[in-house]
Amino acid sequence: MGWKDIYQSKLVTAQEAVKAIRDGDKVVTGFGCGEPFGIERELINNYEKYHDVEIINMLTLGDSPWCREEMKGHFTLNCLFASPSNRKAISTGISEFTTSHFYEIPEVIKTYLRPRVSIVMVSPPDEHGYVSFGTTVDYTRGTAEYCEVVIAQVNKYMPRTFGNSIMHVRDFTYFVECDEKLPEVKGVEISDTEMKIGKYCASLINDGDCLQLGIGGIPNAVCAQLWDKKDLGIHSELVGDGVVDLLEAGIINNKKKQTNRYRTVLGAAFGSEKLNNYINNNPSVELHPIDYVNNPIEIAKNDNVVSINSCLQVDLLGQVVSDTVGLNQFSAVGGQVDFVRGATMSKGGRSIIAMPSTAKKGLISRIVPIITEGSAVTTPRNDVNFVVTEYGIAQLKGKSLKERAKALILISHPKFRPHLVIEYIKRFNEEPFSKHELREQFVGVKEQIEERRQQIREDLRKKLPGNDEKSTV
Repeated sequence: MGWKDIYQSKLVTAQEAVKAIRDGDKVVTGFGCGEPFGIERELINNYEKYHDVEIINMLTLGDSPWCREEMKGHFTLNCLFASPSNRKAISTGISEFTTSHFYEIPEVIKTYLRPRVSIVMVSPPDEHGYVSFGTTVDYTRGTAEYCEVVIAQVNKYMPRTFGNSIMHVRDFTYFVECDEKLPEVKGVEISDTEMKIGKYCASLINDGDCLQLGIGGIPNAVCAQLWDKKDLGIHSELVGDGVVDLLEAGIINNKKKQTNRYRTVLGAAFGSEKLNNYINNNPSVELHPIDYVNNPIEIAKNDNVVSINSCLQVDLLGQVVSDTVGLNQFSAVGGQVDFVRGATMSKGGRSIIAMPSTAKKGLISRIVPIITEGSAVTTPRNDVNFVVTEYGIAQLKGKSLKERAKALILISHPKFRPHLVIEYIKRFNEEPFSKHELREQFVGVKEQIEERRQQIREDLRKKLPGNDEKSTV
């Protein structure tokens, strides 16, 4: 049989395809921009037909219908990365959560979770009968190799990507044609705070460096500050729209890399049509499984790797919390430690933890004396090099505990510095700064406190019934 005949023999409806799933099965699905929603919907709509089926999934950009009350006894979600739609279900025990460094996830799924069924999204086959995993090769390419049943949603909107991202139609069990636009992670306007952070991060990047960026406001702000650089490279678990203009302009050309030279290497692409159109049929962009892209040994084969990751909290010792808020799972370890260690092992490499100095609209400091009780340390203090906020850069490698704490206090928000100074004195039994330095730390604090009081008064005035613009609190 030719590939076209093979493809047609395996082409079924979603309703027919999911009949291959049995009670008690473990089913791993694609995630992010490659989540096969068309097939998942068929399972959700007929949930009563299934019992004790475990769905293994990473970050979802949609809802998590597996977490609904009526799914109990039918489907259970086992997350590898918490999302806004399932954080509550994880914290209340409705859904499971499995933690792992990102580069280990393919092996964790294969050896420990052991799914029987893999559901993925792919592009239509090419003239040789090969489909592409498109935007999300990560762990999906691997599960499609060893699962007993492999069901693929064929979507014309899935871009065709190069690298280790293709598979022949003979290697699938069923195909379900379902064309729907991919979920998008659109860039939002970069805030002033993010732009300041991006500027500090960019000051640590040199011509010829190999970057890991991620997605979100800070990576986009970093990209906006790189137009005076040249010969940059990309080796990153994922990227967003922010890199496209730099690639098209040749700022990122990958010519200085030691591996995959002249190639942008990714595990996944999370962006809008702008990014999808750029990577589609583009031989200069390669997507590979995450056990290659995020393996610290592979990362370190490139010189001058600069990793940029964000976090939720940093304590005065330099411990980084990125995936939990107390006892609640917020996201996952992801590839942060993979790239922090890979960058550290790289000749001339640097790792950066970048974050706004505050959270909750300025009410909470991200730099704290002690991490929140119950939180898990994502990146140990021994691995951390640079920490960046909108107030500057703290370089921690080779620093004593006192020096680390001082450096972090200096990049904290000014209104929280007095508290951090007091906690420093409690811990080390000495003043961290001279009187002159201490006065500098308090500059502007009084004005900021009064500004916050005025804001609180205004908020209270609006909430009180019967108040008009002339009312006072």
